[in-house]
Amino acid sequence: MAKIVHLPTQSTTLQNAVVAFFSDQDLSPATRRTYAATYRALQEIFSAEAPVSELDRGRLHHWFKNRWGKSAPATWNARLTAIQVLVSYCQQQRWLTRDPAAGLERRRLPRDETRAIPYEELDKLWARPDVDLREKLLWRMLYSTAARANELLAVNVEDLDLGRKRAIITGKGGHQEVIVWDAATARLLPRYLAGRRHGPLFVTKRQPNVVPAELDRSPDGRGRLSYQRAWTLFHEASGQRWTLHQLRHSVLTHLGECGVSAPLLMAKSRHRDLRTLSRYVQPGVEAVARLTAEHDPARRVRSGRKT
Repeated sequence: MAKIVHLPTQSTTLQNAVVAFFSDQDLSPATRRTYAATYRALQEIFSAEAPVSELDRGRLHHWFKNRWGKSAPATWNARLTAIQVLVSYCQQQRWLTRDPAAGLERRRLPRDETRAIPYEELDKLWARPDVDLREKLLWRMLYSTAARANELLAVNVEDLDLGRKRAIITGKGGHQEVIVWDAATARLLPRYLAGRRHGPLFVTKRQPNVVPAELDRSPDGRGRLSYQRAWTLFHEASGQRWTLHQLRHSVLTHLGECGVSAPLLMAKSRHRDLRTLSRYVQPGVEAVARLTAEHDPARRVRSGRKT
């Protein structure tokens, strides 16, 4: 297991902190490019040789707002995430004792009315050879169970009932609930687990420098996969079109389009209020097209002529 070396804060420069961060993180090429560009800009304002401890909150806020204040919400959020994860890393290494990024808020993205992802698009994504087994399993499992991403990422291997394709999770309000998955997910699980019998279900690719808490550590020392990392990988794989939560929206919408009753949808989604469920089940364009075609007066006329 990797050891943590706590250097004196005064001797840790911003440049060294950035180098250490990149060497310790399992980042996709796209994320690495975004983070690197953000950190280059940061070092233009705060000297690369300046101690990390000199990251001043007021100055950081002023620079960040001037630099990306007029950007689209997605760009603002991406740059803010880059700053936040670097600050968090420096705090874990004890190079920073405060959060100079505190108070910078994520911006609300425009509401996406087309919440459901077409199943054909998901099928193509799951079949892509460049998608890692962990991600295929996570995305399929989120879709087939209609679970929330944070619920599934908190699951441990010992919570699984592989034979019955179900698991116990901690839902909203701390309630113990049961989720059920499909055959495709069941086929992927043993391959991904590779004999693991306890610890977090979804784990990082390698051992982190910062030792995870015992509850978030696998037997081989890897940590629990974070929501931010999981979200980023799915968002990038989809061409920045989709979010993890849309998988939950999608399966409920698809089941509703297939005629599944509201009580069963509520059981699947674990909603306790039908009004809340209705926000998720929004029939898509293809469902509306099928409805229109099936009730087309011209179709009835043609059918009557045949008889």
